[in-house]
Amino acid sequence: MKKSETIYGLHAVRVLLERHPERVLNVRLAAQRDDPRAREIEELARKAQRPLQRVDMHSLRQQLGDVAHQGVAAEIAALPPWSEDELLEALQSAPTPLLLALDGVQDPHNLGACLRTADACGALALIIPRDRAAQLTAAVRKVAAGAAETTPVVAVTNLVRTLKLLKDSGLWIVGADAAAPKSARQVDLTGPVVLVLGAEGSGLRHLTRQNCDFLVSLPQRGTVESLNVSVAAAMLLYETLRQREGSDGGAGGAPRG
Repeated sequence: MKKSETIYGLHAVRVLLERHPERVLNVRLAAQRDDPRAREIEELARKAQRPLQRVDMHSLRQQLGDVAHQGVAAEIAALPPWSEDELLEALQSAPTPLLLALDGVQDPHNLGACLRTADACGALALIIPRDRAAQLTAAVRKVAAGAAETTPVVAVTNLVRTLKLLKDSGLWIVGADAAAPKSARQVDLTGPVVLVLGAEGSGLRHLTRQNCDFLVSLPQRGTVESLNVSVAAAMLLYETLRQREGSDGGAGGAPRG
């Protein structure tokens, strides 16, 4: 039997009804909502022949807790997380894979924001440690705004071991470090790469740092010591996208300079 999960929020529910309506088991919409966005949810559910129930806002709050549900929730067949083996298998059919790995990020909102940007930039998957790190929850799915239903999350037992396996599979491991002598613009990100970012405050762990092929920094002109991890991830992902769209699709990945 497939595992079911609850998602909430207008955007997250709408995206799943549009992209994967077969995975929506039922929709609960607040009776008090009668606006264009709520009516769009209702119409999408009707077209997809998904059960929709109008419920009291208080009932939703009782079911979901004190979260920003915006008056809508859905029970869905969860996107199965990838195993390490499934990730390695998926690499075989990805010509120039881009992966994002988070080394112990604790804040669910940061994880959700990273997942959303990873999806926007075409990342194959997002890798997180199974322990001592934020995991995929309803709160993360809400922040990810639908990306959790399209970009696989791979929770691994040992991140360093996984990075070594990815390196053996031909990917370059690029870690973010505010003190790195090279900026992201100075490293070739057009080939198969894993972008690795550390936890809030502490950054990359020592062993993770040791297993990176390159460490890169992001330009800063202000006085703050470091960027929020989700902001740094977005900047690195979009720098990778910028380089790839400006190249002929080469599969290099060697350092510049």
